[in-house]
Amino acid sequence: MMLPLALLLALQAPAPPPQATASDSGDPPGRVARLSVREGRVSFQPSGDTAASSWSDVALNYILTSGDRLYADQGGRAELQAGDVTLRLGAATDLTFANLTDDFLQASMSSGTLRVTVYDLSNGDSVEVDTPNGAFLLREPGSYRVDVSDADSTTTITVDSGAAEVMAGAVSQVVHSGGALQLSGSDPIRVSSLAARPPDDFDRWSAGRDQPLATSVSARYVGRDVPGYDELDRAGSWETAPEYGPVWYPTAVDAEWAPYRAGHWAWIDPWGWTWVDDAPWGYAPFHYGRWVYWHERWVWAPGPVVRRHCYAPALVVFVSVGGGGVQGWFPLGPREPYRPWYHHGREYRERVNPDVVVVTTREVHYVNRPRLIAVPITVFRGGEPVNRRVVRVTDVDVTRAQIISHPRVQPLPQTAGWGSGWSQPAAPGRPAVLRPVVMPRPRPEIHVTPWKNPQPEQPAQTGQPAPRGQPIRERIEPQRPPSVPAPRPGRPTPQLPPRVIARNPPAPAALPFPTRQKAMQQTDPGRPLEPVQRQNLRQGKPAGPHRDPEDPGDHRAVQPAKKPEPPAKKPAPERP
Repeated sequence: MMLPLALLLALQAPAPPPQATASDSGDPPGRVARLSVREGRVSFQPSGDTAASSWSDVALNYILTSGDRLYADQGGRAELQAGDVTLRLGAATDLTFANLTDDFLQASMSSGTLRVTVYDLSNGDSVEVDTPNGAFLLREPGSYRVDVSDADSTTTITVDSGAAEVMAGAVSQVVHSGGALQLSGSDPIRVSSLAARPPDDFDRWSAGRDQPLATSVSARYVGRDVPGYDELDRAGSWETAPEYGPVWYPTAVDAEWAPYRAGHWAWIDPWGWTWVDDAPWGYAPFHYGRWVYWHERWVWAPGPVVRRHCYAPALVVFVSVGGGGVQGWFPLGPREPYRPWYHHGREYRERVNPDVVVVTTREVHYVNRPRLIAVPITVFRGGEPVNRRVVRVTDVDVTRAQIISHPRVQPLPQTAGWGSGWSQPAAPGRPAVLRPVVMPRPRPEIHVTPWKNPQPEQPAQTGQPAPRGQPIRERIEPQRPPSVPAPRPGRPTPQLPPRVIARNPPAPAALPFPTRQKAMQQTDPGRPLEPVQRQNLRQGKPAGPHRDPEDPGDHRAVQPAKKPEPPAKKPAPERP
């Protein structure tokens, strides 16, 4: 189905992506992918985990970043929101985020059907989809569909609106709005034009998901690059508070409801402790903005609308309650400083605190401190539901509670998505247990075959400049997958990992969680490893001590920052 967008930006070459993940080089990424829809069986495999039994169920609002892998089973569907880009997985779709940073999204797809909607593509942003037959660079805002067929080893890209550049071997070819190409074979690869096909149920479902975005009221106060802004329209109402500006409050919660209570804690590197809320709308209000108890109810103040919002794992203050065995926290209030407990620089701190000025002359009087939430440490470290195990906290406990920079609680493997997966053998409809092998150098020989229609053949555009980075023009010998020993009698044939062709190399895989867990036990439990420590482990050395200084307790104060100038409004996507 065609999805026209309000404004299409001029054709632009994508910016060169980073060669390493932000977690291994400096500031953590300010953009992540949120699981916003999960229909049927949808399974997750974290970066660094390659075990055959490592697939596990994944919760709504879970966070994915570079190296993470998602699979929608037969009859399943999933939606991932990553800033100004939405990816929707059809049945039997295997997708890996090869790279996800502030300005580069690289998705590796080895099977199934994927729809990608790009709402805005500016400031050097790049979107790349890698498949077994070729790589696709999405060059304009628009709506795209990619189908990978295992049955005949073909890949088809359909451009409903926008423009995509097909990179397969030494040839690049641009597909414009209304066009479709099919890539088949591997040595050589053949490219054929296709006729536009009628929309199916998956297309209609995807278009229906895009439709509410254009008329969302919440977009005025939150910003269109914040995932889940449209869900606030259906779950609550907006008011204007003289002290805080526009505020939102949920309308379908019980009287005892409180933020950061109906959900669980997960361990997601490079941030560490991350809040995953249970409510379908429970993403934006827990990773952006602040909460405050105002007029006898909790309200969420999103803060200023900036050019590019910065994700935070949980905007809370952690406290140590009692003599041990209990972990507590409370939400940050408006204009109270968020102090990340993971590696970051000054620029990141400023981005994640857009309306805060830090002053070192007096203490912070946290407005939400009396409304503390606490659970046994076993519940916290195991990622169990918080609402079922909340510990009663007295006024004396609140007064004596000590603010800490981060929970000194070692996460369990299942809290990080490890060790709780499928144990049964692979079955039809399940993803390949081996991760796809990314081939950043596509095969060179391409044959272009026109669609069988009385139209002139479209020759390959070999004279066009390649995107930024090193151009792919030289002849390259085909790369073969790793050799597999011959099977012994009575044993199953070893499975080859699937291959995908990529224009850019993927980010390095994360270190296995058991490796990180052991290093944290020897350094500082509950504190994510810093880039230098990860680098040491990759080189076979001890991680060594943390180098970043810990933030002090509540010995600082905040004052309202100068009101920023309102940014230019982003064009809303039109209704399909």
